[in-house]
Amino acid sequence: MDLLIILRDALGSSVVGGLLTATEAKKAGLDVGVLATGEALAALAFGTFEWPRELAPQRVRFPMCDRAAKLGVPVAGSGQGRQLDVRGAVRLARDAGVGIHACPIWSALLGLDGALPDGLVALERAALPAFLTSAKQVIGAL
Repeated sequence: MDLLIILRDALGSSVVGGLLTATEAKKAGLDVGVLATGEALAALAFGTFEWPRELAPQRVRFPMCDRAAKLGVPVAGSGQGRQLDVRGAVRLARDAGVGIHACPIWSALLGLDGALPDGLVALERAALPAFLTSAKQVIGAL
């Protein structure tokens, strides 16, 4: 694997940024994977993403969503409720061929065994070290 992006926190902006970067890397011909762990995995499983204070105000969010839609970045909702679509970014990355893997340790801690969020691929605990060391470049932290 050329690039591994680790998603660890539950900030929607971080998850979207990581997934869109992975999607662009895949489009550029790189073998790229994503590992969702900790808060990011919990948010993907249970549906709660936080937004940084600086990106939450309407004066920032609305123009950002308008630009995102023009760039093909998924946007959820409409009107005053619109925001970047984290689940749409998962679908976009998955459809581009990016493997989005669930950390086996956090899957077990969160009780997700056999019930992973849509679009995520199970990773066996014994395979985790080889998965991590197979990447030429790792972005993020566990």
